[in-house]
This record gives sequence, C-alpha cells and structure tokens, in this order.
Amino acid sequence: MRSTICVVPSGDGTGEGAVWHAVHKAVYWVDINRFLIHRFEPETGNVRNWFFSEPVVTLGLTDRPDTLVVALGSHVILWQPANDARADFANPERGRSGVRLNDGRPDPAGNFWVGSMANNVGSQGEDLPLERDDLGRLFRLNADGSCTTEKSGIGISNTFCWSPDAKRFYFADTLANAIHVWNYDLSTGRIASERPFFVGFERGLPDGSAMDSEGYLWNARYGGGCIVRIAPSGEIDRIVEMPVSNVTTCTFGGPQLKTLFITTARRGDERLSGGLYALQVDVPGLPENRFRLGG
Repeated sequence: MRSTICVVPSGDGTGEGAVWHAVHKAVYWVDINRFLIHRFEPETGNVRNWFFSEPVVTLGLTDRPDTLVVALGSHVILWQPANDARADFANPERGRSGVRLNDGRPDPAGNFWVGSMANNVGSQGEDLPLERDDLGRLFRLNADGSCTTEKSGIGISNTFCWSPDAKRFYFADTLANAIHVWNYDLSTGRIASERPFFVGFERGLPDGSAMDSEGYLWNARYGGGCIVRIAPSGEIDRIVEMPVSNVTTCTFGGPQLKTLFITTARRGDERLSGGLYALQVDVPGLPENRFRLGG
C-alpha cells in the first residue's frame, strides 16, 4: 500500500461527505464550515466549487445521473451540478431548533439515510460549542420525501455503510466513540438488533467510513490522524497513518475503485490539513449506492 498524498489542498474547515460519481469521473465532497461543494476530476486535475447559504453536510448519488441528493444543515435538497438547479426535497428535523443534519448515504435498497446532531456551526460558518450530546436522530428517507426515525439520543451521527451482502448496517456515534452494527433487511430497508461493533479505540473518534468489497470497514478517526481498516469480526486489520490529525471521511473511487479519497478538517498548525487526500489500495471498494427517486 502506498502512502497518502494531498491531491487538492482545499483548506476545508470541515471536509466531509465524499462520494465518487463514476459517470462524471469525479469525487464530490463538501466543506461544512464554508458552505461549499467541491468536485475534483482526477484525470484532468480540474476542481470546481459551488456556494450555498448554509452548511452543506453530505452528498449522495441518485438514479438520475444528473442529480445528487444533498443534505444541508436544515434540510435535504436535490441538486444538479450541470446547471446548479436546487429543489427542496425533505425536512426530517422540521420544527426542532438547535439541531442540524450531518452524515448520510443511500442504502442498497435505494433509500437515503441521514443523521443529525446538536448544531455546532454558526451563521458565518464559525464553530459553536456543542450544548447537548443527545439531540441527534437517525432517519431513513423515501423517494416521496417521507421519512422514518430509526434511532434517537445520538451525539454526532456518522458512518453509513452496508456490508457487501447487504445484511449488515454500520453506524457511528462520534461522541460515544462507538460504531454499532445492525441486521439490515434489503427487501424492506429496515434495521434491527443493534449491537456494538468497534468501541473505545483510543486514537481519536469515529467519523465517516467506507466499505470495501471484502466487507472491511475503513473508518476515519477525527483527531486520531489515521484510518482504521476493521474486519467484519470487529478486529483491527490495519491502521493507515495520515499526515494530518482530523480525518473526517473516505470513499472509494477511480476506474477500478482502488483509490480511497479522504477528506480532512483544518487544524492551524498543520499546513495541508483540510485538504483532499488519495490512497491507492489493493482491495477495491463497493460501487456507490443510489437514492431511487423514480420518474
């Protein structure tokens, strides 16, 4: 395995939400604090940015190649990069003050999952203190914009991954330093039988993750300066050292899904913190799931 390299020195306050778009041959990701979506095309080196009026927290593909599902701090929209068209779609936290959405991804059945947390980003992108550690909830969104609440009492919602056989769902509460696993039913998109999977690791806290084709979870460790590859048994397979401390999420991309793109968050004493990194790996990842809008 080669070392990680910074492919885009974007200086993100909090880079997050990385997703590989095979049709566009590009990786998209967000900067929560600067209200941005970025796109990087590895073949050309081109980078493009889109600006929003509030935090952008995560992205997902849909069954329409020209449309992405985007979670903003306050609600979920559908977005078309080609013309920057934006359409309101869903608001799972409607009526609740002091919270915002955070990580999320489509599942193998075509639903969009997203979690929330106590809001820690101000109107100008500044960091705010977390007032509560139990306001987050976990949602499953349907194609018509309706949603169900699957879990509550969460500190910070992170990690949305499914096993290659679509029988397991992985989810992290960052503040609890815990990744849990559920049974997942592909026919219904429901989860059951929550249990601990990877808890109490001493290097940082669990942020976003990606799943490879062997069923190993690659977990970014915020404050821990590394990514941990975790076996289906919950044992550590390897630790990938990163050149920056705040590692936030990752996704597999490239033509063979053997490039792990890694987002990071800025730290003042680390020159390339907040950049997008890339790591060449031997085991490919899984193709991105798509939110099935239909029509």
